Amino acid sequence: MALLTVVGACGSDKSKAAGSANSPAGTVLDVVTTTTQTTDFVRNIGGDKVKVYAVLTANVDPHDYEPTPADLQAIATADVLVKNGVGLEQWFERTIKSADPHGEIVDASIGVTIRQGNGTDEEANGDPHIWHNPQNAKIMVTNIAKALERADTADTPTFEANLAAYAAKLDALDNDVRAQLATLTNKKIVTNHDAFGYYIDHYGLQYVGSVIPSFDTQAELSPADVESLVNKIKAEGVKAVFSESSLPPKTAQAIATEAGVKVVAGDDALYGDTLGPDGSDGDTYLKMEEHNTREIVSNLT
Repeated sequence: MALLTVVGACGSDKSKAAGSANSPAGTVLDVVTTTTQTTDFVRNIGGDKVKVYAVLTANVDPHDYEPTPADLQAIATADVLVKNGVGLEQWFERTIKSADPHGEIVDASIGVTIRQGNGTDEEANGDPHIWHNPQNAKIMVTNIAKALERADTADTPTFEANLAAYAAKLDALDNDVRAQLATLTNKKIVTNHDAFGYYIDHYGLQYVGSVIPSFDTQAELSPADVESLVNKIKAEGVKAVFSESSLPPKTAQAIATEAGVKVVAGDDALYGDTLGPDGSDGDTYLKMEEHNTREIVSNLT
């Protein structure tokens, strides 16, 4: 409690004018991001006009995270805070109350059409994995650009130019992914958890099931769930089970073995909830989606 009081005081003492609409040209905004995807988006839109503090790093599960004292300090003093939204960062709301930030909190999901869940507590807010459709990513980066412009109007032309350039890259990615997936005749897919619904819907794949039958990686997996998924894989003629980079592959491997199909794991695993570390195939959003598509096409062909 003493720590939270100190952090809150730091946030309160910082000038409320920081990052305001009157910021001069050359201002560098302090931006806090909650996920690896939003971190990449902010860096692409903000360029050298932002200094980004990333709460989550590569291969850290965003569903169940405990903020550090450094996180609280950064959140309290940031000019802009960017979250994914749709209930992905349940820990973030508690953190906000503790840190008492003065900067604008941007929900990058505003304007995205949300896939609804199954009514359970884990899926009450809908599917938070909105970035797996590049057109949703365009909405997210537009929300981010507008927030940066509100915080630093003098650099609006820079943010707008960066937004236009990155939006063009997202459109090119979308077209490329669609062309690759169109070559598949068997489009039935099984993943480690239900994180690819937007991708599957957008590109016309057929979702058969997931090892963890939930949007949330913390959901419980029952023996009945395992048996049901194995039976579906056999009945539907699924060719592979795709594990994810940030989740242990053990259960996916066991299910694939029992069903008599291959498991896609290790360096070939899909990037679901998080980008990969620097130097990996998934260290940016664009590379992540390209990697996922290559693996899906390769293993379902």
